[in-house]
Amino acid sequence: MLYIKLTFLWVLLLILLVKKDDQRQYFIHGYAQGTDYTIKYFARDSVVTKGAVDSILGKIDSSMSLYKPYSQINKFNASSKGLTLDPDFLKVMKRSFQIAQSTDGKFDVTVKPLVQVWGFGAKTIRDFPDSAAIANILPCIGMHNLRLEGSFLHKSKPCVQVDLNGIAQGYSVDVVADYLQHKGVKSFVVEIGGELRIKGRKPDGSLFRIGIEGPTEVNQAEPVIKHVIELKTGAITTSGNYRKFLQQGSKKLSHLIDPKTGYPLQNAMISVTIYAKDAITADGYDNAIMAMEPNEAIDFIKKHKELEAYIIYHRKDGSIADTLSSGFKRLIAAKEN
Repeated sequence: MLYIKLTFLWVLLLILLVKKDDQRQYFIHGYAQGTDYTIKYFARDSVVTKGAVDSILGKIDSSMSLYKPYSQINKFNASSKGLTLDPDFLKVMKRSFQIAQSTDGKFDVTVKPLVQVWGFGAKTIRDFPDSAAIANILPCIGMHNLRLEGSFLHKSKPCVQVDLNGIAQGYSVDVVADYLQHKGVKSFVVEIGGELRIKGRKPDGSLFRIGIEGPTEVNQAEPVIKHVIELKTGAITTSGNYRKFLQQGSKKLSHLIDPKTGYPLQNAMISVTIYAKDAITADGYDNAIMAMEPNEAIDFIKKHKELEAYIIYHRKDGSIADTLSSGFKRLIAAKEN
């Protein structure tokens, strides 16, 4: 009887090993939301297809892309009083209100008119705005101009328009990640435009490794890998101003707009990388924290235990410095000999 039990255990172990070895690596690469995406997952079969992913992202684009004339967000922006939102738009707006409140308005989706007038919107501009133009736009800016009632998003005046580029991509990552889990995939990396969500380990038991970029003193326009982190689960997103900017004489204009002043951010921050349990949270907070000064940002992260951060900033003398939250330090991979 003992021999039979031991034999059964050996057979069970062999079955488990075969199942582990049967895990194959699959890649999906495509283009959506004005950028490219990559999905890497391990499974016994190709249970997730490019067509399915494209369909998911296309549906989200139809809801929240400013570059699609027929999108619901463009219909809302063209409306005089508001619009009934589809489920995707509604989920993103609910999270947007929460993040706006917790950041004292530093995260604000009503910046669309400012983003456009500074040349970072869907339409090209000939000249930068003057102070009079900004003053005319500011009454249309602010989350207080929006109100959710059920699934209907009210606007206080026709000029109020929303731009969800600071959070919708993170939401898209989460939707695709949730789809993979629904299909039974337990180990994956979903990346859209540099925003990532990770779950599980590789078949050999090792964790996924992610390189975190940042500028150097020598050439701030050319990023290098500053840290390599290991993740079993969670999301990583980055917001920065050293790559995406416009030039006004000798001054670089950040694509991140301060909703309170109406002007591009001119603070010490260079980039913020956020770790959170999901990508919509990380994506929403990274832009808001970019609007803070370094000490303010560090204090904010300490108070929000659901977040970890890696922050790169300018010292007063113009040199580059960085800092990591204690939780982010624990994510850094041990150096291999």
